Amino acid sequence: MLTDLALPVPLDTRIGEVVLRRARTEDTAAIVALLADDAISAARGDTASDVDLPAYAAGLESVLADGSNDLLVAEHDGRIIGTFQLTRIPGMSRRGSTRLLVEAVRVSSDLRSSGVGSALMRWIMDVATADLGSPLVQLTSDAQRVEAHRFYERLGFTGSHRGFKYNAPSSAR
Repeated sequence: MLTDLALPVPLDTRIGEVVLRRARTEDTAAIVALLADDAISAARGDTASDVDLPAYAAGLESVLADGSNDLLVAEHDGRIIGTFQLTRIPGMSRRGSTRLLVEAVRVSSDLRSSGVGSALMRWIMDVATADLGSPLVQLTSDAQRVEAHRFYERLGFTGSHRGFKYNAPSSAR
């Protein structure tokens, strides 16, 4: 986990205060439900099946055990309503700059356009970058997520690169 992050932290949104905190093992089902709440993720197999929960729990444990990664959740009135993963990537380009990679950003579908996503991203942009010494935030977004692209652009992100993915054979996983 990224121990330099000062968590938990309250965030103001249009639905009231949301607490941003590090995910815990007991949050696994709620996180998976957020992934499955998204049509693109669900089409990739994130269906929130109870059979898959041990695999997701192991994934969460791996993320939290890695000093360059963290998985955070947004909680409101005892309910997990958002999540994202952060990865700190040291590098050589940009004069040895460290990048902060943001992945799997999800907000519950019934709370989209409530300011939760903006609050999460602004915390990343303003606080996490400072805490982690990362002058650059980058993320990828599925090409089908046109609304998400507009959201990120409103926050000041630019579509400056084209990303590529390769699905390795299942025996390599």
